[in-house]
Amino acid sequence: MQIFHNSPGYEELTGLEDEEIVTRLAEHYKAILELLGEDQTREGLEKTPKRMAHAILFLTQGYSIDPMTILNSAKFKEEYKQMVLVKDIEIYSMCEHHMLPFYGKAHIAYIPNGFITGLSKIARIADAFSRRLQVQERLTVQIRDCIQEALNPLGVAVVIEAAHMCMQIRGVQKQNSVTVTSAFTGAFMKDIKTREEFMHLIGIKLH
Repeated sequence: MQIFHNSPGYEELTGLEDEEIVTRLAEHYKAILELLGEDQTREGLEKTPKRMAHAILFLTQGYSIDPMTILNSAKFKEEYKQMVLVKDIEIYSMCEHHMLPFYGKAHIAYIPNGFITGLSKIARIADAFSRRLQVQERLTVQIRDCIQEALNPLGVAVVIEAAHMCMQIRGVQKQNSVTVTSAFTGAFMKDIKTREEFMHLIGIKLH
């Protein structure tokens, strides 16, 4: 079995920002500021609409990225048939219900069945799916299904731990709450010992 911790500093995914889209988004953000009662012409806010436009395009750049292409770009034949686990992958996403961030880490494992993929690609597909308007439940399943479809492994396991700002700074305002979601296929679904090994390695107990 191989275990890898996600390393910060790998090349960031970059989205293409069309100037027309930036301009149109900025106009909408300007209107929002005005509706809130702000003076959009004051020094501190003068460039804010355009900054917000660039920010939202960065935060949702996953729409322009094909996760399947990422995995298939580094797909190699290999007879290794033990668990490959990439843990502690930082994720940042936007809740589609309130347009507020949720953030945390993903733990992703698979058991190869003739093919492996580059380790950085696992982190990249997590980014590709998380950089969209999301719910954590869907994000977890999308990562699982993409790996299953691309590599056809003996099993896939995905666990995501995340804090949601829609719960922390509005509504119930529970700053210390963490949401955990999981999704499994194949050996991780059928073999209790395999699933327990995975859970032990990432240090989580699911109840």
